[in-house]
Amino acid sequence: MISFSHVTKRFPGGHQALQDVSFSIDAGELVFVTGHSGAGKSTLLKLLVAIERPTSGNIVVNGQNIGKLSRRAVPFMRRNFGLVFQDHKLLFDRNVFNNVALPLQISGFPGKDVARRVRAALDKVGLLKLESAMPITLSGGEQQRLCIARAIVHRPAILLADEPTSNLDHEYALEIGELIRSFNQVGVTAIIATHDQALMDQLTPRVISLRQGVIETGVAA
Repeated sequence: MISFSHVTKRFPGGHQALQDVSFSIDAGELVFVTGHSGAGKSTLLKLLVAIERPTSGNIVVNGQNIGKLSRRAVPFMRRNFGLVFQDHKLLFDRNVFNNVALPLQISGFPGKDVARRVRAALDKVGLLKLESAMPITLSGGEQQRLCIARAIVHRPAILLADEPTSNLDHEYALEIGELIRSFNQVGVTAIIATHDQALMDQLTPRVISLRQGVIETGVAA
């Protein structure tokens, strides 16, 4: 389903975020990408959805070579993914319902389908009773669950999350972990960039460990 083959990413100025990275991920797997800050975890996720492009090597998702997609094709490719960012990227001038509805509205879903899917996603993450609330009134854990609802509202095949439990207390982190597990159990491929050892102990995923942009020797990939 997903294959990295000898992927290197070098940024302007010479910084090399990833070097000769190769691995494959099958449909339905739960995979954590770990490593110190600056190890290349976030870059790896960004390459998967063509936010960044590889300097060399090939990234193939469902038969598509991501690095060679045209700009016009990228939005259609991204419909396979649900994205959860570190900085939330919530719209604070819209309520909970409308934050989750936005991806469906952009994709042209009919109004009835939008309402049904949004409420199903909010129910899944335990926020249905807060659909009219503004994001600023939510706790940190609730904002993270809102991000997850927005990421899965279009029922993606692949969930990408970048440090989904950062800045959360232990109880909220456990809740996020259980949400990730629940999506994976119904067939969603989940790829999580994290250094949260407690989250890894909770979910016992397959681990790809990066060190200075290279997969560490002896770590399963």
